[in-house]
This record gives sequence, structure tokens and C-alpha cells, in this order.
Amino acid sequence: MEKATFGAGCFWGIEHAFRKVEGVQEAPVGYAGGATEDPTYEQVCSGKTGHTEVVQVEYDPDKVTYEELLEVFWGLHDPTTLNRQGPDIGTQYRSAIYYHSPEQEAAAKKAISALEENGRFRNPVVTELAPIDNFYMGEDYHQRYFEKQGHH
Repeated sequence: MEKATFGAGCFWGIEHAFRKVEGVQEAPVGYAGGATEDPTYEQVCSGKTGHTEVVQVEYDPDKVTYEELLEVFWGLHDPTTLNRQGPDIGTQYRSAIYYHSPEQEAAAKKAISALEENGRFRNPVVTELAPIDNFYMGEDYHQRYFEKQGHH
């Protein structure tokens, strides 16, 4: 099992989408990329902790590749808007890839370059690319939020 960590706006929809990908075993939501240790949702929403709302995808690399997960990631949000996804505005909603290995870093850089070259997006990609330092699990009520609310 391997892990991949993505921020692409509000984590509820991102989690829901990744859970549908064959080969994804788990997709807990939480926070990464900030300075505050073990932040709460309210702290992250204040924009003062520096964290991103993320999904930490646990996947079987024999069933789905990291590159395929990157394709899902690009399709879930607009990586050209800084600190905003749809109606959600703030640094916690930034587009971010937190890599777990040099191989993931290289694949993400290659994917970003390909997006820039192929013109898939009209504006430059502003996705943050950084090593994962800590992943703090989100509160229980955020886990599988759409499923709990009856969204399919």
C-alpha cells in the first residue's frame, strides 16, 4: 500500500471522488502543509495555521498508478486558481500535492510540465508541490462526509 496526498479545495468532494477509484483502499481527509501541530477544523478555516484541506489517498500501486491518481486530481479542480476552488476562498483550499517519495515528486513535476505544455488550462498551474511533513486526520464528522449526508 502506498500513500498520496492532495489538496484541491474542500476535502469532502475530493475524498468522495478518490474513494470511487479502483485500487484506492482508503481516503481519509485531514490537514497538511501548515505550522500548527494537530490543528482543528476551525483553526484551519481561520487561515492562520497555513494548512491545506487534503485527502491522503491510500492505494494499491498494482491496481492504480500514482500518475493515474494525478489525472483524477487534475480533473477534480482548477489548479490555476490561487487559494480558491469555486465558492471556497482561502489558503486552506489551495491546490497542493504533498509527495511521499522522490518518485512522486518527479511524476508531479512531469505532470505539471505536461499541463503547461499542452494548454489544458488557459492560465498557469499554481499547484503547490512540497514534501509531506505531517498529515493530521480531520475530525470524525468530516470523514466520508458525503456518504453520511446521503450524497451519491
